[in-house]
Formats: sequence, C-alpha cells, structure tokens
Amino acid sequence: MNFKELNNKFKELLELEKTPVAIKWDVKEPNNINKEDRKTTFCKKLQKALNGEIFYSSSEEQLCMGGSIFTGIQNQNEFSREMLSLEFLVNMGAYDSVYAAQRSWDKNKNIKPGIFKTISFGPLDKVDFKPDVIFVVCNADQGMEILHANSYDSGEKSIGADSGPICSSMVATPYVTGKLTYGFGEAGARGNMSINPTEIMISIPSNDLHRVVSNLEKMKAGVFLK
Repeated sequence: MNFKELNNKFKELLELEKTPVAIKWDVKEPNNINKEDRKTTFCKKLQKALNGEIFYSSSEEQLCMGGSIFTGIQNQNEFSREMLSLEFLVNMGAYDSVYAAQRSWDKNKNIKPGIFKTISFGPLDKVDFKPDVIFVVCNADQGMEILHANSYDSGEKSIGADSGPICSSMVATPYVTGKLTYGFGEAGARGNMSINPTEIMISIPSNDLHRVVSNLEKMKAGVFLK
C-alpha cells in the first residue's frame, strides 16, 4: 500500500476524525508545493496541515525559536543570548527560574542544523511526497491501540513525551530516534492548535506506518480489541 492507502486504512481501523499530518525535511525547496506565505509557530504549521493545507516552510517562515532550533532549520547561534537564556519563558510563567528552564530544554532532542533547508507539511491522504514523520491527533483509546500495535510484533516500546515543546518531543524525537512518541503537548502548542481536552498526540516514523497498520488489522481480527 502507498501512503494514501495506508492513511485510509489507518483512519478506518481507528475511526480517526482527523487526518494525520505528513512531515518531510529537505535540503532544497520543493518544486511542486507552495511556500508558506507568513511566519508562524511550528505548532501552527501542524494545525494548518490538520486543516487540510499543503505547504513548505524555511527559516524565513519560522516564528518561534524552539521550532527553528529543534527541527534543525536554524542554528541556535543565530539567536541572541537573551533568547537563549530562556528568561522569556520564566517571565511568561512557564518556569520558576532560568535554571529550571535550561535544565528542561537541555533534555530536548533536536535535528542537527545546517543540513536541511525546508520542511513540508500536509494531510497524509493528499501529499505526493514521502513523509519522514507522521503526526497524529487522536483520543486516548485510539492512542492506546496505536501504541499496542507498535509493540504487537516486536515488543518495541514507544517514547513518552514530557512538558517540552512538541517541535522537539513529537517531531524531532521520532525523526532522530526512529521510535514512536506519544504525549499531551505543552501548553503553548495546545493553545495554538485546535486540540480538544480529551485528545493526545502520537508521532510515527513513516517507515513504521505499514507495520502498525498491519498489526492493527491483526489485533482487531482477534478478541483483544473487541
């Protein structure tokens, strides 16, 4: 099955309301996709793709530092000391101190800078490119089934995300580690996206989607997920 067929089967098996988002990094600008027409945060880009838009962005369209650094589109040296100190997060009430913010962000995974020039986004059932990571918004029951399907044939464990920004936890982490990740998203992302209180997030390395879909079919044919 191609990715559009996998998307349809995946949504059917899980009864997903929202189409998963395809994400792809590239060393050049794609020829057949429109460039984003304004600066947005990374989580806003995900929401635009959840809404059905297909586009790509570069460092010029990145509005937040985290979305730039963690996705590898910009080097942290391009930002001021004041921004890198994360004091702005303390002033916003996200952390009690710069020390706490630095310790938290130090654990966030990122893609190496200086490699990729653009990131493409779009609904998995509409894009023509092969994604690197697939971002899913679902409810807790659907998330449980995805995680179990990942473990069904391999015993593989997924990575649980903490309070870090989703550009790291739900995008860079599955890209760098090659493992499924799951989490709730942080306050900034959930505030910038149309995420219901009962919804969670799961990201799947694209090479694992066929296996996960196949395992879901097998599991639902038995009695375990009845």
